[in-house]
Amino acid sequence: MAQSIYITSAEGHSGKSTVALGVLDALSRATSRVGVFRAIARSTRERDYVLEMLLDHDGVDLPYEECVGVTYDDVREDPDAALSTIVERYKAVEAQCDAVVIVGSDYTDVGSPAELAYNARIAANLGAPVLLVLGGRAAQGQAEQLGATLPRTPAEMGQIADLALAELVHGRAQLFAVIANRVEEDERDEVIAAVRRSLTSERSLDAANVPVWAIPEDRFLVAPSMRGILRAVDGELIAGDPELLTREALGVVVAAMSMVNVLPRLLEGAVVVIPADRSEVLLAALLANASGTFPSISGIVLNGGFDLPEPVRRLIDGLGSNVPIISTELGTYDTAVRVMNTRGRLAADSQRRYDTALSLFETSVDTEELLRAFGMARATVVTPLMFEFQLIDRARASRKRIVLPEGDDDRVLRAAATVLKRGIADLVILGEPFEVRARAIELGIDIQDAEVLSPFDAVHVSRFAEEYARLRAHKGVTAAQAADTVTDVSYFGTMMVHTGLADGMVSGAAHTTAHTIRPAFEIIKTKPGVSVVSSVFLMALADRVLVYGDCAVIPDPTAPQLADIAVSSAATAAQFGIEPRVAMLSYSTGESGSGADVEKVREATALVRERAPELPVEGPIQYDAAADAAVAAAKMPGSQVAGRATVFVFPDLNTGNNTYKAVQRSAGAVAIGPVLQGLNKPINDLSRGALVEDIVNTIAITAIQAQAQDADTEQGEAR
Repeated sequence: MAQSIYITSAEGHSGKSTVALGVLDALSRATSRVGVFRAIARSTRERDYVLEMLLDHDGVDLPYEECVGVTYDDVREDPDAALSTIVERYKAVEAQCDAVVIVGSDYTDVGSPAELAYNARIAANLGAPVLLVLGGRAAQGQAEQLGATLPRTPAEMGQIADLALAELVHGRAQLFAVIANRVEEDERDEVIAAVRRSLTSERSLDAANVPVWAIPEDRFLVAPSMRGILRAVDGELIAGDPELLTREALGVVVAAMSMVNVLPRLLEGAVVVIPADRSEVLLAALLANASGTFPSISGIVLNGGFDLPEPVRRLIDGLGSNVPIISTELGTYDTAVRVMNTRGRLAADSQRRYDTALSLFETSVDTEELLRAFGMARATVVTPLMFEFQLIDRARASRKRIVLPEGDDDRVLRAAATVLKRGIADLVILGEPFEVRARAIELGIDIQDAEVLSPFDAVHVSRFAEEYARLRAHKGVTAAQAADTVTDVSYFGTMMVHTGLADGMVSGAAHTTAHTIRPAFEIIKTKPGVSVVSSVFLMALADRVLVYGDCAVIPDPTAPQLADIAVSSAATAAQFGIEPRVAMLSYSTGESGSGADVEKVREATALVRERAPELPVEGPIQYDAAADAAVAAAKMPGSQVAGRATVFVFPDLNTGNNTYKAVQRSAGAVAIGPVLQGLNKPINDLSRGALVEDIVNTIAITAIQAQAQDADTEQGEAR
């Protein structure tokens, strides 16, 4: 039977989806089969966006249709029959999972004790303990008419807790934990104390064993996106970049006045509502946004349904602005009301919102305590997703400073925003500061905590040129040549690592491998005792992670180079928590074959044993004998490595590159890399087709390599 948790609240708009995402993310780190179940959905005609977001999480593999219980109409028609259907459909999901996150109803209007009571009844019948979410904000008076909310005091939070706990106890639901969400940052401790008093006053609860956490309010999570506003006003995008519809609108400016009065009222991140017949105000807003001297706006809504004159359209096209411009038939008042009443949705297509939600949960909730209270021990199996989580956890344990030379690539900027929000590493992004930050604002992502540095910065160029000229003097490099060379972003970034201004570098999204690693060969150089720079891929299979090397750098290694690759690959494996057992691959196993290629592997294996006698290594050995215990028992019985190898060293690049791609495609493995090894300091290359998550993973890997570099340095100094 799967472990399950029922997430519910006492009212609507409590931010329950943020909590559900955080719990799902935490459970995905502990087990490979996590499910999601929506007990009550609004409709069968429209898909539930919260459920879609949770199902989109990498740790979940269930079809939408199986994960919905009943609708509100079903409950109103026959509550008992609806409950039976919920139980039946939940059991089908439970049978496929080790853990299930169950999300309760959404409250279609105001808070209702009857609705919470029904949620408690569902939880009791599913045998799922309740995680109660208390909303830290409430609509009051005029604010309610505009969709705005005001913070609740700790005393009010205690009163809400009293009411909710009474309903849960009456419904015989077991309380697992309480999360007060969207509270004021400086009142979190007082809110927790107030909720604890409510728990203590409810005698039937074991208050001492019920965890209580508080998550602060974040305006980006509740702010509507421009896409949400587009839907709310029944509008049409008539100009601007559709990609920027994901940006949040942090305020509303109704610009039904003259241009000179509108400009001072522009707000950072606001949506500007302009009558469609006020072309001069529209153009002024676009010019102000482009100037950099006014706040950056998220979008424009033209109301009234008037067509823009053709000369004005040509002028807008000539400006080349990316700001989304939406046209609606509504009047000014109706447009403003709809915009103000549009609520932010936590959806998978808004990376900033998604990252913010996870970051808030991770920093506010003790996930280790949550897993312990849930009774979820960490699995011995390591799935690709669990391995990626481990990378992020290890990287953030001791944050390193990583330089990203490609600040003009949107993927790099999006990855940087995720890295910063999740606390994975500190970043330096190369590019002209105004251009990089302006593009980030356009994309609706937050890179404020990154340092953005121009590769033409005079002070750095002077320092780097002097050092590069010294390093390459034996090649006849002059000071003038050095000054020109170091303005190349790859050289500039590598010089930052070399001089200690950064701990590592990640590049290659927009540059070739040679362009990325050539400066490292010239400047960083190889570690003592290592003759070559090589690479590995971390191959995350369904239940374990293997190391493949070399699949990207050395075409036809000699026996000494092959031994270097093996020793370096074993060290890399150990850095990432993989116990190294090295298989030196060939087309024959043991003494069964001969020939130059086999002899090269045999010689390399002997060199590995000589250089690292403590390292379990076997070779020559065929892949099946290295990976399959049954084959190993027949071909190489009694071997420490055969049948359980974790590090696979290929005899040449042709074999390695084709094998990793074959395993990636045929076995559905996640290939993380290439990870460069053998350098004095960590430099890593990206595929030019890298996705945002690939860049995030590579930054985490580079940070972990930098941590290991520091540990090695400290050990050397201690000796």
